[in-house]
Amino acid sequence: MCYKEMFDQRLISLEIEGENEEKVFENVAAHLEKLGFVNEGYLNGITARERQFPTGLITQHLNIALPHSDPEYVDKPFVYIARLKDEVTVKQMGDSQKMGVKNLFFLGIKDPKGQVGLLQAFMELFMKEEFVAAFMQEQEEEKIYQMFVQNI
Repeated sequence: MCYKEMFDQRLISLEIEGENEEKVFENVAAHLEKLGFVNEGYLNGITARERQFPTGLITQHLNIALPHSDPEYVDKPFVYIARLKDEVTVKQMGDSQKMGVKNLFFLGIKDPKGQVGLLQAFMELFMKEEFVAAFMQEQEEEKIYQMFVQNI
């Protein structure tokens, strides 16, 4: 699977508001549905899946979350890059401990076989200190888009 094709400049938001994970999910789901990437069941699907299988990750250089739903809610594969104005609390993958994040990467995966590879690609990317530093400093959607399609 070519992950580069999952990125779209319209799916990068650097000032998302939401006082909690639920509100962030609502904002992102509405945007994705409006653009035709997901169907109307997506919000419920991603919320239920996140409760059952949390996706928060503490990497060496940056805490991130990789929320994703079951494929039935995804109409077109995507990666939605969401940088929040304020940190929200999510649960950590594996042990469900609470953690704070400001950067979420919503993964719209249609083929479940591609899920593990995409998760691994993100984890490898966020282990690179130079990439993380550049990502955190960048404020332009176009440049962030280029960073990901060139490095993933």
